Amino acid sequence: MQIRPLVDADIPAVSALVCAVAGSCILHESAHAAAQAFLAENDDAGVRGFLAQGHVYHVALIDGELAGVVAVRDNSHLVRLFVAAERQRLGVARRLWQVARAEAIARGGDGAFTVNSSNHAVAVYESFGFVRAGPMQLAKGLYYNPMRMTATPG
Repeated sequence: MQIRPLVDADIPAVSALVCAVAGSCILHESAHAAAQAFLAENDDAGVRGFLAQGHVYHVALIDGELAGVVAVRDNSHLVRLFVAAERQRLGVARRLWQVARAEAIARGGDGAFTVNSSNHAVAVYESFGFVRAGPMQLAKGLYYNPMRMTATPG
């Protein structure tokens, strides 16, 4: 598995992956309008917009094919972590998170992170060391669970 920063040529595959995986992991619980807004926010233009806002993306490739993507905002908030359905349960998400976390700390982050987890992904984030920071929430028509990870002494 190769993990590297996202390049412009990756954007169509990244947006397709996020939208495909979100359908079964997030959007199935949401109203149609909320799902459509999420999909529009994560299309090619949306990914470019997030990059312009400073989100840092990494991709995982297996045999040259996109297996997963991770994005971090402000060196402290995990905003995207998606793995292709056929590549789940192979350690791709964990490896993406390890790289994204290390890179965020190297860019000046203190090692404390937050994530708004889908109901589907809570156990994954807990396995990474995140803990629930409050009850399930609803924003923009999407359900999420606020979670946090404290900085580890260094």
